[in-house]
Amino acid sequence: MYANSSPITSAQTGIHEQLPALVARHAQSEFRKPVMPYNRDAFEASIAAWRAAGSAPLILDAGCGVGLSTRHLARLHPGHFIIGVDQSADRLSRNTAWEGDLPSNFICVRADLVDYWRLMLAAGISPEKHFVLYPNPWPKIGHLARRWHGHPVFPVVVALGGEIECRSNWRIYIQEFAAALSQLSGLPVQSELFLPATPITPFEKKYADSGHALWRCVASLLY
Repeated sequence: MYANSSPITSAQTGIHEQLPALVARHAQSEFRKPVMPYNRDAFEASIAAWRAAGSAPLILDAGCGVGLSTRHLARLHPGHFIIGVDQSADRLSRNTAWEGDLPSNFICVRADLVDYWRLMLAAGISPEKHFVLYPNPWPKIGHLARRWHGHPVFPVVVALGGEIECRSNWRIYIQEFAAALSQLSGLPVQSELFLPATPITPFEKKYADSGHALWRCVASLLY
């Protein structure tokens, strides 16, 4: 059956006790992983497409999967240009069900976000809006460093500025994401339950139809 997604289960019952120290350590050290050439090529191609479209206010759909969320964001924000980034060529190549005309104000590219985010910051390009929608939750206690807010690249994500929104069906992920944002930005960021008027990703629709609680946090990092 379709709406049969199991809720996330974890031995972790609250914000990871090691999160503050991990975020602080990453903020104090430079992440020096070399940028892969294919990521640089994807970045340059997407920025060229954005500029060719008139350099409208930019929205970044980080981890866009099959790109359906990118298309929805393009339709919801016709005055913006949306860049969807995902590391999986297979996901990006899948056909996605879409009704009506396809928006023209978006592009989806295959790239590793770790490199893409750093390339954006180095180029001085900031998204007006930045979506991180239903990332892999990595729910085991030992998986903290695999979650985006526990990754060495997270200070770069915050430094990009703009309004950032993360959504998940795992409350703890959003609580941690909000806590890490607060720690790095000095802003109060809260997690909240929400119900989308229209789901914009396949996961969002499946989780909602399966009866999951959906969570998000939003922060305006306007530097």
